[in-house]
Amino acid sequence: MTFEILVSSVQKDARELVSQMNISSDAVIMSQGEKEDSSEVFMLGEKRITSLKSASKGVGLSRNAVFEHAAADVVLFADEDIVYENDYEAKVLKEFYDHQDADMILFNVKVCDERKTYWNTKYAPVKWYNCGRYPAYAIAARNGALKISGVKFSLLFGGGAKYSNGEDSLFLNDCLKAGMKIYASPVVIGEEIPRPSTWFFGYNDKYFYDRGVLYHFLYGRYAKLFGLRWLLKTKREFTADGYKYDDAKKMLFLGVSDHDTIDRTFVDGKFQAG
Repeated sequence: MTFEILVSSVQKDARELVSQMNISSDAVIMSQGEKEDSSEVFMLGEKRITSLKSASKGVGLSRNAVFEHAAADVVLFADEDIVYENDYEAKVLKEFYDHQDADMILFNVKVCDERKTYWNTKYAPVKWYNCGRYPAYAIAARNGALKISGVKFSLLFGGGAKYSNGEDSLFLNDCLKAGMKIYASPVVIGEEIPRPSTWFFGYNDKYFYDRGVLYHFLYGRYAKLFGLRWLLKTKREFTADGYKYDDAKKMLFLGVSDHDTIDRTFVDGKFQAG
């Protein structure tokens, strides 16, 4: 099987990223926020690198673009702040060799404690009720199966989009709905290097509202139930930062009810009523 890593970045040089991320495989690298659109294919040793530059914004747009240029049998989505282990390609391919029924496998990437949303301790299937915890950089997939599914990343969610985050969760949920078989693997392939968030600017009205909109699309009739579960789980964190639980619940439920039918106004993250 052939392999490619698909990198989404903002104003980064492809050659420098290959070194910084310890990329040892073929790759497609998108840099957004550039002055103009361009593309280039070059070799770094035995590695074939496709470098894409775009003036556009939005991580969903970036991930869709790199996937459109993917040609390998197995692809791994990546962010610019991940440093990969020397044998990451061999590890990913072995998991797909060993599990022929898997269309997609979600791998472990080490992060700091405050950023950790998941950690796989065994090989197990991923379902609709737990797919919301995985970031895009955990996702590896069989190219053919993903292309047949027709699933794309949402352009409404994630850094640079209308709603703060969640494009990865929606992507996985849509893949499950399309019939793809997704598994979580305990194999570790890399580590995230801490950097300022591209979408989190503190606990404010918009943060909780956007979470409500996301939960509507993820969980449907169970959106408020999953929202309450998440609020209770994270209550200590956001209340310590000065945001009240009742206000968080109100904004999250407002987002669930709106689900992209009403354009709400937020100024500096604060909801403007009326």
